[in-house]
Formats: sequence, C-alpha cells, structure tokens
Amino acid sequence: MDDIQEILEDFLIEAFELIEQLDQDLVELESNPEDLELLNSIFRVAHTVKGSSSFLSFDVLTKLTHHMEDVLNKARKGELKITEDVMDVVLESIDMMKTLLHCIRDNGNDTAIGMQLDDIIARLEAVSEGKEIPEEATKSEVVEKSEPEVDTTPEPEVEEASESSDTEDYSSMSDDEVEAEIERLLNEKREETKKKKAIKKEVHQEAPAKADSTVAAPTAAAPTPPAKKQASTLEQTIRVEVNRLDHLMNLIGELVLGKNRLLKIYDDVEERYEGEKFLEELNQVVSAISLVTTDLQIAVMKTRMLPIAKVFNKFPRMVRDLSRELGKGIELKISGEETELDKSIVEEIGDPLVHIIRNSCDHGVEDGDTREALGKNKTGLIELKAYNEGNSIVIEITDDGKGLDADLLRSKAIERGMISEQEADSMSDREAFALIFKPAFSMAAKVTNVSGRGVGMDVVKTNIEKLNGIIEIDSEIGKGTVIKMKIPLTLAIIQALLVGAQEEFYAIPLASVSETVRISLDEIYTVEGRNVLRLRDEVLSLVRLSDIFGVKQVYEPGEHTYVVVIGLAESKLGIIVDTLVGQEETVIKSMGDYLQGIDGIAGATIRGDGGVTLIVDIASLMEMAKGLKVNIRESMQSKAKKKTSPEDYTVLVVDDSKMDRTIMKKSMEPIGLKTIEASNGQEALTMLKSGEHDIDVILIDIEMPRMDGYTLATEIRKYSRYKKLPLIAVTSRTSKADRLRGVESGMTEYITKPYSPEYLENVVRKNTNLIAE
Repeated sequence: MDDIQEILEDFLIEAFELIEQLDQDLVELESNPEDLELLNSIFRVAHTVKGSSSFLSFDVLTKLTHHMEDVLNKARKGELKITEDVMDVVLESIDMMKTLLHCIRDNGNDTAIGMQLDDIIARLEAVSEGKEIPEEATKSEVVEKSEPEVDTTPEPEVEEASESSDTEDYSSMSDDEVEAEIERLLNEKREETKKKKAIKKEVHQEAPAKADSTVAAPTAAAPTPPAKKQASTLEQTIRVEVNRLDHLMNLIGELVLGKNRLLKIYDDVEERYEGEKFLEELNQVVSAISLVTTDLQIAVMKTRMLPIAKVFNKFPRMVRDLSRELGKGIELKISGEETELDKSIVEEIGDPLVHIIRNSCDHGVEDGDTREALGKNKTGLIELKAYNEGNSIVIEITDDGKGLDADLLRSKAIERGMISEQEADSMSDREAFALIFKPAFSMAAKVTNVSGRGVGMDVVKTNIEKLNGIIEIDSEIGKGTVIKMKIPLTLAIIQALLVGAQEEFYAIPLASVSETVRISLDEIYTVEGRNVLRLRDEVLSLVRLSDIFGVKQVYEPGEHTYVVVIGLAESKLGIIVDTLVGQEETVIKSMGDYLQGIDGIAGATIRGDGGVTLIVDIASLMEMAKGLKVNIRESMQSKAKKKTSPEDYTVLVVDDSKMDRTIMKKSMEPIGLKTIEASNGQEALTMLKSGEHDIDVILIDIEMPRMDGYTLATEIRKYSRYKKLPLIAVTSRTSKADRLRGVESGMTEYITKPYSPEYLENVVRKNTNLIAE
C-alpha cells in the first residue's frame, strides 16, 4: 500500500506540473496552429497522463485523455485544423482533466463525474471524426466553469516519465505498438520509483539525525557511482511544510530585533568610548552580524517566495474565453511573470486580478466595429505586468479601451445617493475614478454573465486593504485605463516609518506611505467640518495622530508640523504627527490575548533601544479618522499662543540650600515671575513628570543630595517636551571641566557664585523673551 501511495503522489505531482502551463500553451497554439513543436508538447502531456492513469486504474481519466490524444494526434498529422470551435472542445476537456485530477487528489478516485464527461467525449469524438460538433448539454458561465484554484504549493521538480517521448513519432505506430510503448514507459517509471526509494533508504541510514532538519540541501551522494548520479538528478528539491517556514520566519524576526538592539548599543558605546582601541574590533563584529542577519533574512524570505506566474498563467485562457463570449477581439500581453513575492500574498491577489481583467474586457475594450470607427486596431489590447519597486511589488493592468468618464461616474454616484452634489463638485478626477470600488456600484447598461451586478471591484478593494496595499487608477476617455496595485513583498518583516505623537511613538508600514511633507498651520483649511490640505492637484483629509489615539498634549506645537500621507487601496489620508523619527525594519509581534483587537493597532515591535512601538493598522486607522470632529488649526493655534506677560511664566528653583533658594526667588521679584521650589534633583524631576506646573525655566544647583544637577539635566533632556526648556546652572564650580560637563548634560546657561541679582535677572529675562525695557 505504501508503494502505491508513493506512486500516486508522484503521479499527481507530475500531472499538476504538466498541465499547469497547458491553458497558456493552448491559447498560443490557437494563434499559431502551425507550431508543431508546441502541438507535440501538448500531445505529450495527454499521452503521459493517459499512461500513468491507466496504470493506476483511473479509468475515467484514461478514457478522457485517450480521446484528447486522438484529437491532438490528428492535428499533429495535419488531418485536423485547429479552429476556435475545435479549441473550445479541447479547452473543455482540459478543464475536465483538471477537475478529475482534483477529485483524485481530494477523494482518491475519479468516479464523481457522470453526464458532463459523456458530453465532452461525444464532442471530442465529433471533432476527431470531422463531424458537426454537438452543443453542450449544459452551459455555465465561461470564467467560472471548472476554473481550478491556483495550486501555489511549492512542488519538487519531477522528470517526465520518458525522455524518449520528445523524439518518438507516435503517428506512425499502430494501436498495438502504442499500447506496447505505454507499457514500456510504465515499466521505466516503476524502475525509477524503486531507485528513488533505495536512494532515500541509503541516505536515511547514513545520516538519520540530519534527515529531519535538512530544509533545502541536495541529498548526500550514495557510495556507488550510479546512486550518486541518481541523487544529484532526483533530489534537487524537497517539499517543506509551510508551518515550518513560518516558524523559521519567526525566528529570523527575533534575530532582526536582536540585530537592531545590537546596533543601537554599539552607537551608545562608540559615543561614550570614542578613540578606544576595542571599538574597531567591536565594529567589525557588529557589522558582520548585521550583514549575516540581513542575508539570512533574505534567504529565508526567498524560501516562501513564488513567481507571480502562478497567478498570471490562468489569464490568457480567461481572456480568450471572455473575448469569445463577448464577441470582441482581445489580446493579452503579459510581462514580469518571473517577479516573486510571498506565498501568502500570491494566494490573495488572484481574485482582485480576475475582477479587474473581467472589467477591462467587458467595460474597457470596445467591440471591433466601434474600435475601427474610432481609428483603433480592431483587436483590443490588455497588458498585465509586474515589477519590483523597493520593498513592494507593483502590478499594472492597462487596456486601450474607452477609458473612464469622471463626470459620468460622479452623476451615477449622486443618482444612487452615494455622494452629495457638493462632494461631487470638490472631487478630483482620480477620486471620481475610485468610485468604481464602492459596493453595488456598476456602470454596466445591462446585467450579463460577465458583469453588471455591482459585485467585484469592491472585492478588489477589500483584498488589497488586507495586504496593506495601495491601488491607483488613471484613465483618459478614448485612450484607455491604467490600474496600478502596490503590494508589500511580505507581511512578516516590514519597513516602517517611525513617527512621534507628543511623547508616544508609532510605526506606520512604509508600503502605505505615499510621502511626507512639512506644512504651516496656514495651509490647513476646514471644509464642511473636515480638515483638509491642498497638496498639488489633490485635496487631502487631515487628522492628528494624537487625536485618533487620544494622546495627551504635553508640549506645544510650533508654527510648522509634519504630515504623513498614507494610502490604502484607492483612499488617501494626511496624518499630522509631531516628529519624524526615521525608517526602521520592524518585526510584527502579536499584542497577546488581553490587548488584541485594539482599534487602529495591528501589533507591536521592539525598537533598537529596547522600547516597544505600536504598529498602526492602516485600514482601521482610516475608518477611525472618519468620526473625528476636531478643528485642527484652531486647536493648534490656541495651544501655540505665546506668553507675553511675566505672570504667565513659572520658574522652578532647585537647590538643597534654603538660603540659596530664597536669594534666587528674590532675584525674580523685579520681573514678576511665579516661582516654585524643590530641595533636590529627584524632587524636581518628580514635579516635572507630574505635569502639575507649566514650568518655563529651571534654576539648578549642581551639588545636591539624591540627584545632582548634571544628572537632573540629563534626565530632563530625555523627554521630548523638555528638549528646549531653559536649564540654568547656578553653582560655585568654576573649572572649565565643570562648565564642559554642564554643556554635555544639557545646561542652557552656566552661572557661577557669587553673582549679582541683576545678572541672574537678565539671564532669566533672556531665556523667557521678557527683555527689560
């Protein structure tokens, strides 16, 4: 039983590999019916599947492939011309072959198909005998009929059952000779299977401990020369469970976090021990670990990568069938099918592409007569291409059809109550194009098998949102339409833009960031209660990140602010942040059961300094932004009001000597400033953290118990809101080294005792802009 099961697995692997390219080859054959090499290649697939299925007693599949083989053999001899009608029947039989193979894989038999098979065989026999092809018993929708799901599981390469089939001329053989040839091929396959089992057994005996841990290395050679040759030929690949690859990716994620932490620690050490000899050696080690980690990360990611051809290969057949049903001439041109991306993403982009290409065929490309009247080529052209752009993959679908009419889209949306007339007037053409992604929105004049129900393009939007992707539409009436999708290569380790909202930090996936701009408050407008920014030819809605997440405003904004423009599917939004920290490689970590499901948060990551940063969920964030009602400009201007009178200012006096504190307080009386006291650095820091007082200047003694002035200044400067807070050292230490240490710790001014009250008064005036008249 084990032997039969192994042969069955080999048969299915081989059969799925052989038919994977068939749809594309058959569509090409229809365009070039004289291509004998291509025809022979297609014939060999049917012949190989027939022989193997006969050996395994799959009688239904054997019967179908036998009749397919008859048709293809007559075409090879020139006795049958490949027409569109003939190709329709051949493609139907290929669909049935795929269905039978899926039945064998899922159920272990091919007996589930009844009448449909008899119908197809009758049509194949009519084609082979040159008779009129009977109509189908039942006709289903073209694109949906038996279209198998794309098999994206990486499979090992298996050699064809016989290399001799490339050169053998079966057309000159009698039926008995063909059957004898089939038996010979099956005997060869049995021998190959026995050899493979023997090699595997030898390898396991030689290295049992390594067998389970090897992921993708060629199998070790057996002692004898024949076995060595077989091992190198047959064991070039190995199937690995996706769960193992996921676990390996998680481990690499931990390694990346460790690398980031190590780099940050090295920067701190380099700054502290500048000039030390050990730094050079440490630098070499850190650089080597960083390079190896990056290479290892790339290598592991590549094990999960699949060529996008796994998805693209089904579209030539789909476009061919649609052009037949719609009565239009449509050519599909594919490029960049070798572009690779993560397996999980390959599985998600199939449906969006199906809906976009169906729409291009139905709505985009005009019929032949209309195209000729417009001076276009009678055959429409749809181009599908993929290429890499940074850490993303871009997929473009272009057609040379009638294009989208922005005004018509606006009026349809108004008519259906999706937007108001005022919204339509302020809407750019690109925003109008994006209306096609609205649920239940359709421009079709009538409902057909292909489209018209308003279902499809909203699926595109949903699937692209899941992948944190961006989709853009550009169109010109009479010229055509370009739809561009930008999708991250992988969802496990991402490049992110770190931003600050007050004293909190967030990571925004870089794949969703269009650009960052610096604007003044005057550039923020309010339209119908929405905060907007005019950016070149677009009007962007604006929200503050701190408003979305309810972050407390602990320091005042300046006259300028930063806007991060994010995009999701067809939508864009401007996010106002307080600081741009920089770009960093982040590993997405789950928030755990207790914190899972927080709106706007996709997970967390660990920064290089060991701190935890929340990763923004772009889709959820954009949804939350719709409900915000904050006048950003008014709010920011009110917080940015400058203090003008002395009583608006508060001075914190920090000194362990009560007498010295009293002297400093009396020095402030002529100005009229409010003063508060702390007897040591620790007490002062606690007062600052509490936020109870809005402190504008701190006068600091250096020598104090619990926490000295240098340490206090260093701790204060760690807080973003106190980066520019004036810190004035008042001390009896007068050496240059003391002054230098004061500057390094973050002191703004350095006053030595004894000092005159007038001098201290003038220093405070200068640092509070209260210049004496």
